[in-house]
Amino acid sequence: MSGTGNGDDQEIDQGRRLLLGGLVAAGVAAASSSGSADAKPAVAARPAPVNDAALRAHIDTIVVIYAENRSFNNLFPEFPGLQQPLSGVPRARTLQRDRDGRVLDHLPKIWEGLVPTKQVVEHREYQIGPDDLPPLPNAPFPLQTPEGDPLPHGLITSDLIHAFYNNQLQINGGKNDGFVAWGDTGALVMGHYADGAANLRLWQIAREFTLCDNFFMGAFGGSYLNHQYLIAARPPYYPNADTSAAKGRITILEGNDPRGIRPKQTDASPKSAMGGPVRFVPNSITPDFWAVNTMLPPYAPTYNLDPDRPAYADASNAHTLVPQQHKTIGDLLTAKGVDWAWYAGGWGAALAGKGQNGDFPSRPNFQPHHQPFNYFTQFGPGTAERAKRLRDGGLGETARTNLFLADAAAGRLPPVTFYKPQGDLNMHAGYSDVDAGDRHISRVVDALRRSPQWDKMLIVITFDENGGWWDHVAPPKGDRWGPGTRIPAVIVSPHARHGEVDHTIYDTGSIARFITRRWGLEKLAGLAERERAMTAAGGPAPGDLTGALRLPA
Repeated sequence: MSGTGNGDDQEIDQGRRLLLGGLVAAGVAAASSSGSADAKPAVAARPAPVNDAALRAHIDTIVVIYAENRSFNNLFPEFPGLQQPLSGVPRARTLQRDRDGRVLDHLPKIWEGLVPTKQVVEHREYQIGPDDLPPLPNAPFPLQTPEGDPLPHGLITSDLIHAFYNNQLQINGGKNDGFVAWGDTGALVMGHYADGAANLRLWQIAREFTLCDNFFMGAFGGSYLNHQYLIAARPPYYPNADTSAAKGRITILEGNDPRGIRPKQTDASPKSAMGGPVRFVPNSITPDFWAVNTMLPPYAPTYNLDPDRPAYADASNAHTLVPQQHKTIGDLLTAKGVDWAWYAGGWGAALAGKGQNGDFPSRPNFQPHHQPFNYFTQFGPGTAERAKRLRDGGLGETARTNLFLADAAAGRLPPVTFYKPQGDLNMHAGYSDVDAGDRHISRVVDALRRSPQWDKMLIVITFDENGGWWDHVAPPKGDRWGPGTRIPAVIVSPHARHGEVDHTIYDTGSIARFITRRWGLEKLAGLAERERAMTAAGGPAPGDLTGALRLPA
């Protein structure tokens, strides 16, 4: 990664070494957050390694709950027991720099406003525009109303750009000082939920079970790419993109290296972050044809359907990705005879024709690019695997209309289960709020704990990516695709390290690593590539989530 130079390169490198070298040591919790002794969960020495026989004996169902777009700092800045809470970060490591590398005197406005549209929460109307908040210093800040009250979790804030090239420029080689400069919302990237965060149901779940405070999004950038990384540990590829309908989506970089990270800015892009959001030329596809920013699936449900083949997307549309054929974790499970499924909220309604021409309703607010298996020929229309594996996750908040919850209650979830909440329940800024997603995920966890499968279940609650929100922990050095910014992850299981914080380095690929180890699968090539890259950079390879467990021998 490249970035503007400054005088704290040595501090960043030292901080990265401390992160990578100190995670496996016992007693790392000495730097945990402030607070009363009885409020802190116990953070014990790292438990003995889990052996494969114990893993097979005690875990036979994994459920992955995949929410949206929150950095670790945004939701858990002062969680008890963290290795490094936000309040303990030196101010010099939080300063944001302009596009020319100079430290900003203060943060710019939130360009579209913190709460851009009128909303009513708890009988009060809110709309917080760009001029409604006082000037903000160059520092992280708690999300608040103009009156200084904590921002209610039920408000939908402005969305923030979260994209492949932007994320790398924001991370800036581990300094994390480019979030404002290379974002599109001004100061908003530095905001976090503070005083009211402990009231989140997700916090209470994390306090009972295990919070991972060094879990990083698998790939730089956005939801589309991180969903692909979750299931395949690599980006999709668009062969001959330069002669395709998508040729206008190929990135023009400054310099000739196709692995570069600085796209060309448009003539309308302000020189300074104080003048407005950065504007890049279209950049969905790398110069060597990897599809890294949002492309839409080749099959319904999606936007821009082929009028002659309603089960397919319009292949002549620049935003439609060609079908993919490489291996996914699903293919490896099928080859091993292990049952699995992807449950998606809104899938059934979308397939039934609601909104397939680009008019998806606000509820369930189906997101086509959040359905990663729908990009692959082996799960295309008419295939047996599509009918068996891609399932409706329900339309509502009752078990009668939620197939996923019904299957959980009946004890018939597949051994490997992915659950994608519908759009209005996934916590994505811009169209969902934290409270709705928090309530929904809590309800899902409650249902899973009542399931007949609970005694041998492991639940992973995590987020696809950071959603553009800032985080202070430097991601470990890896390969071309990541890892990106730190995100929350909570491990829920009867066999979790109850009431502890796990400091092991993980990334999104750690979920596939766990599945691979538990069921003895072939390892995806991208997982091995990431492990080699991180080891070559001097750090440990990402863990496989077993560090969050305590299993009998």
